[in-house]
Amino acid sequence: MADSPTHRVLVIGGGASGNAVTILLRRAGITVDLIEAKPDWNATTGSGITLQGNALRVLRELGVWEQVSASGFPFGTLGITTPDGTVLHVAEDIKTGGDDLPATLGMQRPRLQQILIDAVRASGATVRLGTTAEALKQDADGVSVRFSDGTEGRYGLVIGADGLNSATRAAIGITERAEPTGMAIWRIAAPRPEGVERTDLAYGGPAYIAGYTPTSENTIYAFVVEGCRERTSIDPAAYADEMRRLAQAYGGAWPEITKHITDPTKVNYTWFDRLLVEGSWHRGRVVLIGDAAHCCPPTIAQGAAMSLEDALVLAELLTSGRDWDSELLQNYYERRVSRVRTVVEASMQIGQWQLDGVRDADIPGLIGRTMTLLKELP
Repeated sequence: MADSPTHRVLVIGGGASGNAVTILLRRAGITVDLIEAKPDWNATTGSGITLQGNALRVLRELGVWEQVSASGFPFGTLGITTPDGTVLHVAEDIKTGGDDLPATLGMQRPRLQQILIDAVRASGATVRLGTTAEALKQDADGVSVRFSDGTEGRYGLVIGADGLNSATRAAIGITERAEPTGMAIWRIAAPRPEGVERTDLAYGGPAYIAGYTPTSENTIYAFVVEGCRERTSIDPAAYADEMRRLAQAYGGAWPEITKHITDPTKVNYTWFDRLLVEGSWHRGRVVLIGDAAHCCPPTIAQGAAMSLEDALVLAELLTSGRDWDSELLQNYYERRVSRVRTVVEASMQIGQWQLDGVRDADIPGLIGRTMTLLKELP
């Protein structure tokens, strides 16, 4: 089976979901080609990432939990503070991955990507960097693909894991597009101030949210969320100045963090987007996973978890011995959509409360209800 074009898989995109599904399919002996548009495989991109238990559960299934655990910073509570740093509430994080995994683990995003890259390489998948799919031509038996380097390939299934602005999604005629939510985020990696051992979120002040998450014994990533500004109105050379201006209004650990917001090339500015493709996530033998099918603001830090769960569920179905047909791919969508919709809607609700200035919003309650649901296996 592994050598038949009918059961050869092309994965488009080498982010979390694409890497994860590649590792799982290779473990089952399926031939996988992975292509990634970025020549560096995004190995140095990003500041930090918050991984909750249900994401860690998938990483354990991938066989990389030991490396992730050694690289990250585990914690089990979430602090809510005033802008001056006064702690208002400390919530116990729900262990969505089970009692034998941390509730939450922060880590440097490039480190997580490198761990997954190493696992993909070790799996024996064929990897081509700096390569895109220029054309997909489907028939009853598979998909013929023409690549940007002029070569061609034949596959039984194509998995579009090419992110928020997925070219694969557009190529198969799915018209939904990611839409801005009205919020944007400034992010930076910084040294970990003494005493910072969990995520703290300050609501209010000159920004909607100011927060930080420990990502190792020595590092954190810090973020400030404000209303969207037109990107062209902000000179990238002023990114550090802009983030520092917002951050200076916050107390607690922020004065120590703010001292390190000096290099504009280390600051990332991104709009929040929302997407949930409805009805199905496939057309013929091309199927979407991760941000290509859904995304939401990181207000409950579940984006990576949802993408990793997609990979786990799709790989489970593809290795079940069933035909790779529309019924199987629709089963994948039906397994995922309710859970993903819950996360997207909760993430959007928290953001909308901030945009609307709702001061008595029950953010901890909404997070708690959502996380309780996510304890269930995907």
